[in-house]
Amino acid sequence: MKRLHIGLIVVLSLLLIAAAGWGVIWYYAQQNTVPEGVKAGGISLSGMDIDEAVHLLDQYEQTMKQRTVTVQANVTEESAKQWTAEQIGYKADYSKARAALLQLEEGSIWDRAKYRYHFQKDYPFEQSWDKDVFETAVKKEWGWVEQNEAKDATRTITDDDKVIYTPHTDAYRLNIEQLSTKVEPWLLSGAGAQPSSADQAIKVELPISAVHPKVTLDALKAEGIDRKIIEFTTDFSTSASGRAYNVTSTAEALDGWELGPDEVFDYAQVVKKTEEQYGYKEAPVILNGKLVPGIGGGICQVSSTLYNAVLRSGLEIVERRNHSLPVSYLPLGQDATFASGAIDFRFKNNTGKKLIIRTEVKDRKLTVKLFGTMPDNIRYDIESVTVQTIAPPVQQVGTTKLPAGVKQTVQQGKTGYIVETYRTLVQDGKTVSREKVSRDTYKAQPTIVNVGSASGSITPAAPKDSGEPLLEDGIG
Repeated sequence: MKRLHIGLIVVLSLLLIAAAGWGVIWYYAQQNTVPEGVKAGGISLSGMDIDEAVHLLDQYEQTMKQRTVTVQANVTEESAKQWTAEQIGYKADYSKARAALLQLEEGSIWDRAKYRYHFQKDYPFEQSWDKDVFETAVKKEWGWVEQNEAKDATRTITDDDKVIYTPHTDAYRLNIEQLSTKVEPWLLSGAGAQPSSADQAIKVELPISAVHPKVTLDALKAEGIDRKIIEFTTDFSTSASGRAYNVTSTAEALDGWELGPDEVFDYAQVVKKTEEQYGYKEAPVILNGKLVPGIGGGICQVSSTLYNAVLRSGLEIVERRNHSLPVSYLPLGQDATFASGAIDFRFKNNTGKKLIIRTEVKDRKLTVKLFGTMPDNIRYDIESVTVQTIAPPVQQVGTTKLPAGVKQTVQQGKTGYIVETYRTLVQDGKTVSREKVSRDTYKAQPTIVNVGSASGSITPAAPKDSGEPLLEDGIG
């Protein structure tokens, strides 16, 4: 009996202990509070009512989504646009923490107790931002800003020789990348505490970048085409149609020629361009000191007219030679001949700025104009001085058509000259310097006399030039 009593006590004790244990488990599983030490995105939820904790996370999500971003396009309030964070692609997500909290109240007592016991202590606050949504919203509001293209500044030289500048036009582009770098850190910085009122809004200025064209007004003006420096005119009214065509065509090819600072002008390039674009016609040329039919006659009137403009602008002469014969359209010493492959006309743009050559042909007159930079208070005067005359030699030619000893002049000779040309720099009406720019020789042309002779032999005559034939004022 005693043993039965003891057994019953043991059984009852075990049942009591089991009941007590189950009661503890039941109480532990039935708690509606968040386990100790639990945080979500840095926010402590420890000991909070589960529903309150879930509500807090919901509220925090909504608060983060409803923060406002204001973009100000300029100083006026009317040009500002405001969006909520959610409207521009921002997402806040406590779903993992929320699901875990709700799971505390689901399942059997044993499952709930075990789940609570092993409950995770830290849950993330997940944020994301779709920049494309933000970019689309900004472009929808201010995309019109980008509906333009940059235009180069222009320079026009008018018919009355005025230099007119037209300003460039900038284009404008939204710098959304720069805007995003200001907004993104603010959007994604919220975690760990309820945002204050100061953290619930941000105001940023819309960055707009100016896109300059390749040619700006300042850059174009810096080239130095300030005004017309000089012009010089020669006349070809007595020229035949072929020569007039050659002068006009070469002037057309030269028109608009541009030289950079320290660039050397090469007249051979003008002749080449004229040949390619227009071609040359037949007109008298100078071959070994004599006028003969040829192609391109007249091209040296263009080089000579340009030479006079260059002289009067103070530019540096690199290569130049006078014609072997005097020309009718310019004083001695002030012409510049050209012979393909032998003689060229070259000068250097030493103004330090750009130089533009313009030409005009009107009423059989050729005018060359130079546009660039040159002080208004200076000028260059040109003076050519004949320092020596050369008497024409006599060339006697024997002929059987005349009685022996009888002489007949068939070509009258022409005097030759040696000429020196000077350039004087005048500043504010006073002579500053004077330089000799050339010493030129124009060969005398022989007087040709036929002399009657039984044999027809040539009696003493003027010596002939040796060397290769030289063709001037034309193309070979």
